[in-house]
Amino acid sequence: QVQLVESGGGLVQAGDSLRLSCAASGRTFSTYVMAWFRRTPGKGHEFVARISWSGGNTDYADSVKGRFTVSGDNAKNTMYLQMDSLRPEDTAVYYCAAAMKPILFYTVTSSYDYWGQGTQVTVSS
Repeated sequence: QVQLVESGGGLVQAGDSLRLSCAASGRTFSTYVMAWFRRTPGKGHEFVARISWSGGNTDYADSVKGRFTVSGDNAKNTMYLQMDSLRPEDTAVYYCAAAMKPILFYTVTSSYDYWGQGTQVTVSS
């Protein structure tokens, strides 16, 4: 079992920055990929970014490319999402997810084995 806990959400103004953290505990040694998704009312989970836990490869949704940066600290078993130049449309509940096996479709929620409880990010205009 793996437990994921997000933190760092809050209320900010457009143009501000936030850094989200996702702390993993439990059987984390078999982690292959970690990712950030977000969800807004009336919409399903939207892929935001992912990082390969061993090689550090990253990918981003087009909507956040150039503004968000995903990173990981293996020693701390923690993934981060640095969010700059925030926009009102970034308002959502942000979730981290972990896959314990190699995956092909990293933008698909069913590829992931564990999820955090989510942290709210609200960006005012």
